[in-house]
Amino acid sequence: TIYEMEKRGEFPRRFNITPRCVVWDLEEVEAWLEHRRRIYLEGRAKIAPGPNVHQRKTRPVKANRADI
Repeated sequence: TIYEMEKRGEFPRRFNITPRCVVWDLEEVEAWLEHRRRIYLEGRAKIAPGPNVHQRKTRPVKANRADI
């Protein structure tokens, strides 16, 4: 999800430290988090709906008490 948000410009851009290691700037991520928190507290956040369980093709398997 973060990579998709980054591509859309909704999350800070990452940068490479080595060819196989990427990181994000902590200050940019913290600013992004604060912005998201502010939007949520103001009631302007878009909350994704939960899945429609009636569209399932199979029922979830119930765990036995012994399995827990």
